[in-house]
Amino acid sequence: MFKAIFTNSFGILISRILGFIRDLFTASVLGANIYSDIFFIAFKLPNLFRRIFAEGAFTQVFIPAFAKSSHKGVFSANIFIVFLSIIILITLLVNLLPTLAAKTMAVGFDDATIKMAAPFVAINFWYLPIIFTVTFLSTMLQYKHHFATSAFSTALLNISLILALYFSQDKTQSEIVYYLSFGVVIGGLLQLAVHIIAIYKHGLSKLLIGGFKHLRVKSKIIKRDTKAFRNNFFPAMWGNSTAQVSAFLDTFLASFLVTGSISYLYYANRIFQLPLALFAIATSIALFPRIARYIKNKDEEKALVFLHKAFWFLAFLLSASAIGGFILSREITWLLFERGAFNAEDTLNTTAVLQMYMIGLLPFGLQKLFILWLYAKEMQMKAAKIATYSLITYIIFALALISPMGVSGLALAGTVGGFVSFTLTIKVFGVDNFLNILRCKNIVYLLASSIVFIFLLLIFKNFISTIINA
Repeated sequence: MFKAIFTNSFGILISRILGFIRDLFTASVLGANIYSDIFFIAFKLPNLFRRIFAEGAFTQVFIPAFAKSSHKGVFSANIFIVFLSIIILITLLVNLLPTLAAKTMAVGFDDATIKMAAPFVAINFWYLPIIFTVTFLSTMLQYKHHFATSAFSTALLNISLILALYFSQDKTQSEIVYYLSFGVVIGGLLQLAVHIIAIYKHGLSKLLIGGFKHLRVKSKIIKRDTKAFRNNFFPAMWGNSTAQVSAFLDTFLASFLVTGSISYLYYANRIFQLPLALFAIATSIALFPRIARYIKNKDEEKALVFLHKAFWFLAFLLSASAIGGFILSREITWLLFERGAFNAEDTLNTTAVLQMYMIGLLPFGLQKLFILWLYAKEMQMKAAKIATYSLITYIIFALALISPMGVSGLALAGTVGGFVSFTLTIKVFGVDNFLNILRCKNIVYLLASSIVFIFLLLIFKNFISTIINA
């Protein structure tokens, strides 16, 4: 288990380092202004659909269904064709009506800005069908316990965007956004290429080719499998989409605030997502196929043992990350972004948002671990209800906090929603099961190490602040 986690973590780390270089370069070239807001909106729309249709819901429903199916090749081919057809249709609609799509993402923008954003939205959306295909192939590789290709391939997108920024840095800001948009599509194609190679090397190409070849003849045989998949997918899709709906609402509400607010959310969220992806997402990706198999074989004791180990692994890492991220939020933002067009005021605004995000890192990360239990047991409907309550909480607090706190209030609202989601997930997982995990000496070590870590960080912060203010 830990080998797979470290493989995922290392791959994600490489990708995120390149991502931060990309963001550093983007902040320097574009800064936090209308053009950066336009690109982030154009790129956010396909990412919204990708996370709804692909990464979250698809993987969580496909792996248990794939494990149970007696006709894996035909089942896989059927699911792939159905989903890709829907996604291509959506992509074509967005390209036919790009202004409407841009308006949907940023109602607060005026007509001139929406018109500027429309072509970039159309270009970026072609990333969606490409990355869905990548996700489909990645999910099959995960079932085979191969994680390296997916973990490292995301670096290719960042490399593509870094090169786009490099070759466009002497262009106008509008041209730079064009370069970035085409860089997104090229990065997706590179990811697809390495996954096709991995599928071939791991002997899954024959399974897929055979599935497509016999799909028409054997489609009736998999009716029960596909029906079960559909019944579980739509609740899972909603459960996963609520986080994306929150991100959409962040952008929607931030578009009514001062220029740059969307960018402050983006840059702060990029920092917040690093420990979340590096530890929580990497662990959940590695753990899910194993837990799904144990539960399929009715061996919950072994599944709980793995969950126990993963919990404490995450608890220590996420606690340290949350404490460090909150205390050193200004220093981290200054180090990563304050150069070129990104000024001291942008640093302060991004810092306020980052601190609100960091408060919720631990519940967000641990919730990703325990939600695996629900999906492995095909309790997608309960997971969807939890996500709905979390979204409602976010909306209430976002509307209440946006006026007194501005853009940082949106981040705090998301954090409150994360605490609600974690609490309700634990209730379904079983309070007794959760308390059994907590009943060990690790909790004492966690509290003691956190206190010492806070003390050391405060000393380090004073030292760094002296350098920054010098």
